[in-house]
Amino acid sequence: MIPYSRQTIDQSDVRTVLWVLNSEYLTQGPKILKFEKALSRAYGARYAVAVSSGTAALHLAYLAAGLEKGNEVITTPNTFAATANMLLAVGAKPIFCDIRQDTYNVDEKQIERLINKRTKAIVPVHFAGQPCDMDAILRIARKHKLIVIEDACHALGARYKNRKIGSLGSDMSVFSFHAVKAITTGEGGAILTDNKIFYQKLLLQRTHGISKNHQGKNIMTTLGYNYRLTDIQAALGISQLQKLDKFIKMRRQISTWYRSELKDLQAVILPKEVKGNNSGWHLYVILLKNSSLRDSLWSYLRGKGIGANFHYPAVYGHPYYRKIGYQKTKLPVMEDYQRSCLTLPCYPALSRRQVGFIARTIKQFFIKHGKAH
Repeated sequence: MIPYSRQTIDQSDVRTVLWVLNSEYLTQGPKILKFEKALSRAYGARYAVAVSSGTAALHLAYLAAGLEKGNEVITTPNTFAATANMLLAVGAKPIFCDIRQDTYNVDEKQIERLINKRTKAIVPVHFAGQPCDMDAILRIARKHKLIVIEDACHALGARYKNRKIGSLGSDMSVFSFHAVKAITTGEGGAILTDNKIFYQKLLLQRTHGISKNHQGKNIMTTLGYNYRLTDIQAALGISQLQKLDKFIKMRRQISTWYRSELKDLQAVILPKEVKGNNSGWHLYVILLKNSSLRDSLWSYLRGKGIGANFHYPAVYGHPYYRKIGYQKTKLPVMEDYQRSCLTLPCYPALSRRQVGFIARTIKQFFIKHGKAH
């Protein structure tokens, strides 16, 4: 089976993890700070806080921003559920804005009409590694005095107008280091910020809300969590971060191969970058012009050993969200998108031969259905 994604681990990664396993510290040791400093240097942020997952990073960012019951937060329905789930976890209400037809990111032109006196933040998601129009989003946020927290879990290594995602001026940017992401720590995540107050809150709530007082005693001053990353994971992260540029280059090459192989297939719409932006190509998502064939193509590919996937069904359409009050929510572009989207394999170790095989298999399917041109 060719998976839709997978980690890329080499012997240098293995050696750095083994070194930590033989060291004094497996957790709460020096590798955490070293990883955080590497992240902050790489992305021009004053502070970085490493945590146990991208979901934990979202939760802590929302807490640090003071989001709570009675607040509304504008975000996209085209994301992994955690983006909105952690808003619910802090008591805030997700307000879903429809998506763009080209990048499948939140449609920045529709954000402002959703703002009211209860709105406290905007959470754009750089879906599949494609940057959102952050200049427009930040202008709206400044006009209405709103906090901006970028969910950049797909976008490590991406660039917006030649600026790195994570250094665009948002209040906080959140990353994930899950196994299928641009770099991995197994599970893991981080928050980048230039705001010292947010940074101090993030550090405190990462570790049970406990810190040392002037006498060196541990005291708990707020409700917190155990969202720490281990030194084992941080060491892997340091090693992986050194390879990020290479990984992104390989993902971009794969997207070029797909475009070359599938550009003449009229039955599908291929993903594209906005001019001037560089996607991290975390995912390679095609749309089927005839959405009724989408599930059949998925089954056909799976039967040929190709791990196609779906990213994403609308968050508001999940049964849980229907149950808690979103049963009437329907956004037209998102509805069209979720019926026709299909994710093809994309990861650094994917070969030119494998991309060719995937493309030929897709073409064979459409020939069988009389839709090759």
